[in-house]
Parts: sequence; C-alpha cells; structure tokens
Amino acid sequence: MTEMKQAPLKKDANGREILLEVKDLAVTFRNGKKEFRAVHDINFNVYKGETFALVGESGSGKTTIGRAIIRINPTSNGDVIFMGKKINQKLSKEENRWVVRNIQMVFQDPAASLNERATIDYIVSEGLQNFHLYKDEEDRKKKVMDALESVGLLAEHATRYPHEFSGGQRQRIGIARAMVMDPTLLIADEPISALDVSIRAQVLNLLNEFKEKQGLTQIFIAHDLSVVRYISDRIAVIHKGRIVELTDTNELFKNPMHPYTQSLMSAIPLPDPEIEKSKTLITYDEDEHQKKWNYAEHPATFRELAKDHWIFANDEEFAYYQQNYRK
Repeated sequence: MTEMKQAPLKKDANGREILLEVKDLAVTFRNGKKEFRAVHDINFNVYKGETFALVGESGSGKTTIGRAIIRINPTSNGDVIFMGKKINQKLSKEENRWVVRNIQMVFQDPAASLNERATIDYIVSEGLQNFHLYKDEEDRKKKVMDALESVGLLAEHATRYPHEFSGGQRQRIGIARAMVMDPTLLIADEPISALDVSIRAQVLNLLNEFKEKQGLTQIFIAHDLSVVRYISDRIAVIHKGRIVELTDTNELFKNPMHPYTQSLMSAIPLPDPEIEKSKTLITYDEDEHQKKWNYAEHPATFRELAKDHWIFANDEEFAYYQQNYRK
C-alpha cells in the first residue's frame, strides 16, 4: 500500500489507533498586506477505520481544513501528522508520493475537478499510471472498470468525456478516481451536494461499504447534520474556523451543548409537516454569545466536558454546561 516503511500507529488512552493528528492548525490567507485567519487552533485525531465528520455552515472553514490536510492550502501554524509523519512541511520526492498515494480527496464541485478534455478511462486511471499500480494493460483496465462499477457506472462510460455526464454522475467519477488508488484516508468534501436526493443514499451506502469492507478511514465534510448522523462515528462542529464542539455522533444528538450546535440541530427538517411548522428555530449570534460570557476578559479554550465530549468555552460557561449536561 505504501512506498515507505511505517512504524506502528500511535494509540490513544482508549487503545484506538491514531491515523491522523491535527494539532493547533491555523490557515491564514493573505492579500497584499491584508491577512484573514480562516482556521484557528484546530485540534483533533482521526482514528483508523472511522468516519470523522466536519460540520458547519458555508464559510465556516471546514473545506479549508480538509484542503490543508491534503496540502492544497498551506498552513500558517500547527502540525498535520499522518501515520506518524508530519506532512505540512517540505517533503522529499518519495515522501510526497507516499502522501499522494495514501490520501485522496473527493471535491465538492465535480465539474471543476475533472479534466474536460480527458476520457473517463484516463481520468480514473491517471493515478494508477503515475504510481504504476497495475501489472499490465489488462489489469489497468480491470481496475478502472471495477472502480466505475463500484460507484454505479457502466464499463461503456469509460470512453466518454465528463461533459456527457450529469453532475451526480461526475461526482461518482470523482469517487471512483479516488478509490481506484486504494487510499488509506479519503477526504470527502460535500460529496453528495451535487446529487439528486434519490442518488444520495446510494453514495452514502457506498462510502459506508468502503469503510466496512476495506477499513477505509474517512473525513466527511458537510453542512447537513442529518446526513452526517447517518455516516459518521464522530462529529466536529465548526464555526468561523474554530471547533466549538466535538464528540461521538450519538452523544452529539443526545447532548448538543453549544448554542451553535443547537442552532444547526434546529435547522434539520422534520418529516411531519405539522411538527415542522410548529417547531422553533434556534438562532446563534456569536457577538451576543461572547458578550454574555465576557470572552473579552475571559477567553474560551477547547476543553473536555465529559468523556470524549469537547467544547469551546471559558470557565464560567464551562461550569454552566457541566450543570446542564445530561448523563
């Protein structure tokens, strides 16, 4: 699977193997003398074999985090450690190939991420050819066909071009392109946002199948909590480039403590129109929240509220969450 010899993965206190560590990650964009901090002091682990979700509204920084992990966006601070190796630094040619080989990404916009002048066969097999991950031409073709079939496309589609497909089909081509590499970590950036509702469940089931049968570790980026609930093991809620709450999926839906998490929960549409009509939407105002808890004089930090349940709060706010936490 890899071109480099790897030491055994580090384990946390619960014995879980840590595939990816993100420590104090910051991403800053510059325009001349102006600076914009898009991501602030992000900390989390991704454990081998799990699906870890980054959730937040548009512009929250979740995609920026994913792109920083795969090294599309340069980091301005912090460490990204993959399989024990720091990868957000200058790497040797061999190390760079190893990272590309083992971390793949499915992008949000399938139209922009596919080469319109190339056939689907070429697009899907480009990674195979770059890394020579096939025995002969027959084996290459078989791997391409298997990848296309695994995402619900046909062998005959291999000779066509991206513009001949719908947005949903192009997204599946992007998934096939990533999965043909047999990656260790897949970063899926809003992979179903361009798909019809009827196709979304198929793609989510497909990603779950990759996880269960191949042990694929995934970072799933989305804005829809109802989708994330279905596919993820743990969820990090992102607001303005900062994680405000992080815990197991079941725990988050049982005990959403941060008001921003509660606002996202209240936005999930309910199947009963009468209940949906009568429900109250929770709105989150960051300025009011910070003023209420006096962040100016008592800054908040990321801390553990309960076992594996982390929240961004200052001392007074944290005490309030402790009092209201349901065990």
